[in-house]
Amino acid sequence: MELLLEPLSYDFMIRAIVTTALAAVVCAVLSCWLVLIGWSLMGDAVSHAVLPGVVLAYIVGAPFALGALVFALIAVTLIGVVRNTSRVKEDAAIGIVFSSLFALGLVLISVTPSQTDLNHIIFGNLLGVSIPDLIQVLVLGVVAFAILILKRRDLTLYAFDPTHAHAIGLSPQRLGALLLGLLALTSVVALQTVGVVLVVAMLIIPGATAYLLTDRFSRMLVIAPVVSALCSITGIYLSYYLDTASGAMVVLTQGVVFAVVYLFSPRQGLIGTRLAKARRRKAAALAAA
Repeated sequence: MELLLEPLSYDFMIRAIVTTALAAVVCAVLSCWLVLIGWSLMGDAVSHAVLPGVVLAYIVGAPFALGALVFALIAVTLIGVVRNTSRVKEDAAIGIVFSSLFALGLVLISVTPSQTDLNHIIFGNLLGVSIPDLIQVLVLGVVAFAILILKRRDLTLYAFDPTHAHAIGLSPQRLGALLLGLLALTSVVALQTVGVVLVVAMLIIPGATAYLLTDRFSRMLVIAPVVSALCSITGIYLSYYLDTASGAMVVLTQGVVFAVVYLFSPRQGLIGTRLAKARRRKAAALAAA
């Protein structure tokens, strides 16, 4: 109990835990659709492309979230334009846009005089989360989460069968645009916790982990946020006692859990499936004897 309660005696630790858990849940729910559709690289692109927006927002004195959201939408639009108006394929368009915008952000950081360490935008600053930051994450997270839950049936149908979605009167283009907009919004939420570089991990690892644990999408939507929230809280506690970077430890914890599931999942695990086959062969041999 002492190990559990000691970090909670500090206000900054409580804010870090609450903020990370909120971001982890929202990212994990969205990650289920990203993994299912195959938009992992798109998540990487949007999370990196928001950097110049954050720096410009700092320069003009606007909220970081506003600048990040604007540039996330710009990135998505540019990727679509390059893909649809040239012979360049989607993966190349994503690489061109996100690397260029991320480089622009790094240049802006290098030439912007600042009393604030803007490198926190890149690597995160969990232990420096303020009350306004927490409120911002809460509001944006609730909005993104509510839209995902309300539109989950339409988005799931779009992920599995866009043709059928179109046949029953839904617009695959609008649903795709909605999902990209939610990706941009969720990237802004996670940006407050783990920074630009690690956002993509929180947007991909939870969904991939849940995907290896179940064949039902409805269960994925439960498993992913639960695992992500637990990993986030565990990562923060580990960072407190090991004196390591909090955001990186959160992502590392998620990565370790994925590795364990990848190896030992009863249905999909590399080792787990082999052990199950060996048990079945042994049982069959005993039955035959």
